[in-house]
Parts: sequence; structure tokens; C-alpha cells
Amino acid sequence: MSEHCFEPLLKRRSIRVFKDEEVPIDLVLKAIDVARYAPSAGNRQPWRFIVIRDRSRIEALAKILKHPRPLLNAKTAVLVLANKDESPVSYMVDASLAAMYFWLALHCTGLGAVWIQTLRNVEEILEFVGAPSNYVPIGLFAIGWPGEQPVAKERKHLSEIVFLERFGEALKQ
Repeated sequence: MSEHCFEPLLKRRSIRVFKDEEVPIDLVLKAIDVARYAPSAGNRQPWRFIVIRDRSRIEALAKILKHPRPLLNAKTAVLVLANKDESPVSYMVDASLAAMYFWLALHCTGLGAVWIQTLRNVEEILEFVGAPSNYVPIGLFAIGWPGEQPVAKERKHLSEIVFLERFGEALKQ
């Protein structure tokens, strides 16, 4: 077993405080390039990424959201969209997998990010970015150089979340 493969997964944290330093676009594009390799049903790849770097646009986008604070000091934002027509049954899962690949790839570049929920304001967000109504904003990432080092929060024990064969059947270890 290759333990070093687990390290980025276990060390990634949601970063909500960023340094006042520009984010190189090539690092963001590298993370998006990695996200293209996320699995999707039928390899349909129903995701799109919108990179937002203009300060006034980031501030305007923040006004649409319920919890915008991390976005307000981020240097870059990336919106992940899912195309409902390209993958009618699994678009939400497919694009969420790509978003997670993107987030992990950002972490591997040294950048920090936090996933901001976007499903409360679907129409406003689509209008803001000029996307058609057959898209759904899966998530918005506030991105920057980490200005904090959050510690890992406690996780549920495996016995609370894993069952054997049927729901409720305890896994005996």
C-alpha cells in the first residue's frame, strides 16, 4: 500500500482566510486540467469551469451568496457548472466528482480553497455568469494562498458509518 497517496487527501482543509498575494492562473488551469480526469457516467464529462479573477466581479458575486465571507478576500473564484442535458441522470454527481478532483489538485499546488454552496441561488448565479438554464452551479471555490492552517476536525468512527451487507448491520473488526 502506498501511504504517500493518502497524504493530500488527509491534509486538505477548507481554507477561508487567504494571503494578499495573486494566484497564478497557470496553477488554477493545472488544477482544472487534473479535474478533467474525474470519472463521469458514460464519460460524458458534463462539467464546465468559470474562472473569475476580476475583483469587482468577485465582490458582485459575493452579494448573491448567503455565506460569502471567504470569497471577499479570495484572489480567484472558480464556479463549477453541470450540464443537465449532457448527463440527465448523473450530472450532479459527475460534476461534484470533477469539483472534488479540482479541489484536491488545488491543494497539491499549494493553493487553498473552500467550497461555497451555490444551490440556493441557481438562477442568480447562472445569470451572473451568463450560463444557459440547462446548467446547474454545483459549487463555487474561493481560492488563494492559505492565510491559515486549520486543524483537522474530529471524524465519526468507522463503526458509525460502515455496515456489513445491510443497513444497520455492524461491521465486526
